[in-house]
Amino acid sequence: MFEIARPRPAARRDLPEPAPADLHDLRFRALLGEAGWARLPQAVRDRFSKHLRPGMAVTYVGEITESRRNRAGQVLAQLCRLIGAPLPLHDDLGVAAVVTVTEDGPAGGQFWTRMYNQTQGFPQVIHSSKRFAGPTGLEEYLGCGFGIALAVSADETALHFHSRGYFLALGPARLGLRLGLPAWLAPGALTISHVDQGDGGFAFILDLRHPRLGQMLRQVGMFRERPAALREMDR
Repeated sequence: MFEIARPRPAARRDLPEPAPADLHDLRFRALLGEAGWARLPQAVRDRFSKHLRPGMAVTYVGEITESRRNRAGQVLAQLCRLIGAPLPLHDDLGVAAVVTVTEDGPAGGQFWTRMYNQTQGFPQVIHSSKRFAGPTGLEEYLGCGFGIALAVSADETALHFHSRGYFLALGPARLGLRLGLPAWLAPGALTISHVDQGDGGFAFILDLRHPRLGQMLRQVGMFRERPAALREMDR
C-alpha cells in the first residue's frame, strides 16, 4: 500500500537567496555543483541562470518533432487527466509548442507552462511548478498534490532531470505531510533532458520508462527563445 512518511529535510545544497535584479539565478548551479555546471554548454548555463523578477517571463517557441507511446503510456496519459493532464495526450507532429517560465514567488520556485497545439481541437496546456526543496533539492508539483522528487545531472551537451520518487502531498504545505508512492504504483523512471543544439536552439526530450512495460512515452520538441524585441512589442 502507500508508504506514509513525513518528508526529510531538504538535502543541504547551500542554495543562495534569490539574487538581486542585476545578478544571475544561482539555484540550478548550486544543485549541480561547480564541476557539473562547468560541463554544460554556455547557452544552457545562460538559460538556467536567468533571474526572473516578478512580472517577468521567458518564452520558448518551437514544434514537436517526435512523439510516441505504447498502449500502457496511452492509458497512463488518460488517467493523469484526473490530476490535470501533466503528460501529453496526443502524438501530433509538426505542431506548434510554447513553453513559458515565470517565478513562483510564494513557493520560491518557478512555474512552467507548456502549450502543445493539435491538428484538431484546442491546444493542450500543462502546468507544473519546480520548487527547490525536498531530499534531492528539487521537486516538481504537477497538480492535486502529486509531485516528483528530481535529481539533476549534466554532460557536455545537456542538463538532465531524473525522477527519484513520486509522492502525494497532503494538507497545507507547512505541515509537510506526504504519501510516498510505492514502487509498484510508480509510472516508471522519468528523464527530462534539455539538449543544446549549438545554433541558439535546444531539444526538450521527455522519456518515461517502466521496468516491465518498457518505454511508455517519448516526446521531443525543438525550441528557441522568443526574441526580446517581440516581447517588447506586446506591451
